[in-house]
Amino acid sequence: MRETATLIAKYNTPGPRYTSYPTVPHWNLLDFSADRWKTSIAVKENSWIAADGVSVYIHLPYCESLCTFCACHKRITKNHLVEESYIDALILEWDMYVSLLGFLPRLKEIHLGGGTPSFFSAKNLGRLIEHIQKNAIVDAEPAFSFEGHPNNTSEEHLQTLYDLGFRRVSFGVQDYDPVVQKAIHRIQPFENVAYVTEAARKIGYTSLSHDLVFGLPFQTINSIENTIQKTLELKPERIAFYSYAHVPWIKGTGQRGFDENDLPSGNEKRALYERGLELFQLGGYEEVGMDHFALPNDELFEAKQNKTLHRNFMGYTTQSTKAMIGLGASSISDVWGAFGQNIKDVEAYKNAIFSGELPIEKGHILSEKDLFIRKQILNIMCNMETTWSLKEILNVDQEKLFSKLQDFQDDGLLTFDVNGLQVLETGRPFLRNICMAFDQYLLEEGASKGRLFSQTI
Repeated sequence: MRETATLIAKYNTPGPRYTSYPTVPHWNLLDFSADRWKTSIAVKENSWIAADGVSVYIHLPYCESLCTFCACHKRITKNHLVEESYIDALILEWDMYVSLLGFLPRLKEIHLGGGTPSFFSAKNLGRLIEHIQKNAIVDAEPAFSFEGHPNNTSEEHLQTLYDLGFRRVSFGVQDYDPVVQKAIHRIQPFENVAYVTEAARKIGYTSLSHDLVFGLPFQTINSIENTIQKTLELKPERIAFYSYAHVPWIKGTGQRGFDENDLPSGNEKRALYERGLELFQLGGYEEVGMDHFALPNDELFEAKQNKTLHRNFMGYTTQSTKAMIGLGASSISDVWGAFGQNIKDVEAYKNAIFSGELPIEKGHILSEKDLFIRKQILNIMCNMETTWSLKEILNVDQEKLFSKLQDFQDDGLLTFDVNGLQVLETGRPFLRNICMAFDQYLLEEGASKGRLFSQTI
């Protein structure tokens, strides 16, 4: 196997994170329409949804201040009067989907993302979740979770959502170093994180996650060690260790809060990850998929062991539902054979809802080839292996695919034959690159859309 530094130099190119396939920049917008999306939701087309159940992602875009590392769709304001009308819109949108389905869906998963979900009052969040649950059949073992900001998640937030079935919360920590926090405009002391972590445990939450980011400006081995040691003191059941995605040419001025020269280089950034990996393993955590770590008693690790891990626009999840309904501005819905994304602008989104229109702005209807490749990429991202039939592999350019896989095999990253592949542990850092070998849109368009994606390593 080649030296790690040589492999990083070879494979550290722009590439998708593959929370979906095709990725959003490659969606076929010309063949998509709101009517086609509604048809894809209708029960006559997707009767399996009734048996399979649904996941629900709710995008809550408001934040009181801008974090300069953030690539999410957000709206910065301190005006909490915006809460009521946005919750009203979410409620109406859910009712539209229930009407389209023609039955009360079985609710297996809810995730509140953002933005900052804890920007909203506990009362308003409770009003939203209560309405959704009244217009659904709640699964016997649901997976309800939310993202909490350590500075403003209150015990009332935690208790209200716990009483409605939430058992997991993820806190955005990012980094504890004061120099890094200042650069990314995310000032939060360790004491705040410790307080909400212990409050959640006392109330009864069974799975806590801390989100960390490596590759941020001014990060060093010493600073990342300090952040991780503090995290290990609190022992969350899960840790997400995300690679900072520096794409200011897409996300605008928010990611220009520091100079590119302040960012760790490719090898320096990888060293941060490798040190983090070492510390997590010493702390008893197991690596799950890409960027995620879990204690052996957590459901995410169990899903990895049982090969039931799933990945969608919410990231890794223990719920393998093929239907995900996205509510809120910019949210993406997924019914396996089709994607639909909501209007991104908050006011335009609400105007559509209050006019009685489903706020779908764009989407993609998957072809047979898309579905085959989607399955392979999902298997690789979740299980580090995949298989296919000789008939299925006819869907892709086999010569190009096998040539790329041979290159990965020569580099000691995977093994493969005509029926499938197995990613080796040495190949885990290159999962995105391996998935790119299957991506027919990247093969057809070359590097023309490369700058739409962050570096893979």
